[in-house]
Amino acid sequence: MSGPLVVLVGPMGVGKSTVGELLADRLGTGYRDTDADVVATAGKPIPEIFYDEGEEHFRELERRAVHTALAEHTGVLSLGGGAVLDATTRALLAGHPVVYLSMEVEEAVRRVGLSTARPLLAVNPRRQWRELMDARRHLYTEVARATVATDERTPEEVAQAVLDALELPERTGAPVAPGRESTPMTEQGPIRIPIAGSAGTDPYDVLIGRQLLGELPGLIGDRVKRVAVLHPEALAETGEAVRQDLAGQGYEAIAIQLPNAEEAKTAEVAAYCWKALGQTGFTRTDVIVGVGGGATTDLAGFVAATWLRGVRWIAVPTTVLAMVDAAVGGKTGINTAEGKNLVGAFHPPAGVLCDLAALDSLPVHDYVSGMAEVIKAGFISDPVILDLVEADPEGARTPTGPHTAELIERAIKVKAEVVSSDLKESGLREILNYGHTLAHAIEKNERYKWRHGAAVSVGMVFAAELGRLAGRLDDATADRHRTVLESVGLPLTYRGDQWPRLLETMKVDKKSRGDLLRFIVLDGLGKPTVLEGPDPAVLLAAYGEVSA
Repeated sequence: MSGPLVVLVGPMGVGKSTVGELLADRLGTGYRDTDADVVATAGKPIPEIFYDEGEEHFRELERRAVHTALAEHTGVLSLGGGAVLDATTRALLAGHPVVYLSMEVEEAVRRVGLSTARPLLAVNPRRQWRELMDARRHLYTEVARATVATDERTPEEVAQAVLDALELPERTGAPVAPGRESTPMTEQGPIRIPIAGSAGTDPYDVLIGRQLLGELPGLIGDRVKRVAVLHPEALAETGEAVRQDLAGQGYEAIAIQLPNAEEAKTAEVAAYCWKALGQTGFTRTDVIVGVGGGATTDLAGFVAATWLRGVRWIAVPTTVLAMVDAAVGGKTGINTAEGKNLVGAFHPPAGVLCDLAALDSLPVHDYVSGMAEVIKAGFISDPVILDLVEADPEGARTPTGPHTAELIERAIKVKAEVVSSDLKESGLREILNYGHTLAHAIEKNERYKWRHGAAVSVGMVFAAELGRLAGRLDDATADRHRTVLESVGLPLTYRGDQWPRLLETMKVDKKSRGDLLRFIVLDGLGKPTVLEGPDPAVLLAAYGEVSA
């Protein structure tokens, strides 16, 4: 029978893609993933297919993708975790060299970790995993010619076991399949970006990767007795899963549910958290974990800074915005009626876990909003970010894009370099506020109903025009703001009649000095600087360029 040399089946998170790519390299052939085929056909990530059209529609797309791949592909093929549920698919697999990659529940929890991207794994890992496997294990074994356990094995060891099970000779010296030249040959651990400490603060690491839940106890430490997991209502299952996992590690873990988004950043919510900590006997040696977007990590850090004059905390950001901005650097705060983040403290975390799998289920508008901060990092420091976005704007709009991990890593490194040398925004750190002066005014004017990234996008276009009108910035770089931001779907304009209100709000911005307005502008690409007290006519003219 013609068809693939190897077909890999097994549950989510077992490593089919990693092992499949290794096998393709060793066999000198191509690799194909039916999940990727489904995404390409639908034009959206799998979680969005589930949420928009339902599981039945996804399964039909999956069945067609498997049928096509089995007929066309002659290399290594991996199927989605639930593909074997379809009886037609199981019949099609008959006679093909199918290998079932298996793993036990504890290994699954470690690997799947905090991923909220699994539509059928509502992140109560152990219970959901057992239910899924009870329904599917017999189907995997039914279609498989061989079973290879992956527990406590490296991807290389699993690949070798597959070759041995099917008695396939490794083709040493064979050409690498097209498009595979840059694929890593070994499973890498998380990327670690160090953040230097300053007077009175300790250094810490930002970890970037997937399935990072297993890293959390190491950051918390053995001396800690109690852990409070702060999470928004929208991530109630995730928060409870983290709490249960920590309780299983021997900690006295509690979960504190917060309102969603900016509604969490109030004095009333902070007071609610203080009360919960007091009632559970939270001491100075205990730890707070903030799981969620930027508003959650801002509030969690602020509660940690103010409880007993400062306890350790760990950020587990679940959005692009939180990963590249809010969770890194130690700026914590809450909002007041007078403005955003006017009450706060500099209180760096003990560590940050950026689990990229959490991004897979983000609504597209939330994901794109976070890209504004990534693009900002490109303009103020790392132009390679802009090159990557321009090379594939559509890919930059989704967590499945080819440059997602690199974009996030580069943006975090920009912020890490800045905050490591200027914790308390006394100098260099001001450059991170590029586009934020107007953005914060827009957010307040919209009563925080606008997404932060959308406001920052308009703010950066305004800052670019301000720099151009002030004779600081060349036309090409100013215009590039518009093209890059628009290419990923970010807004470029705001209501023209709101200028007087926005101007008054900007006068109480944290970056102002007395009555002197201060803006971060560019002297050129990657050359941010401060513009103090610009002529009111220039300000008005710049705003005219972003007025709708």
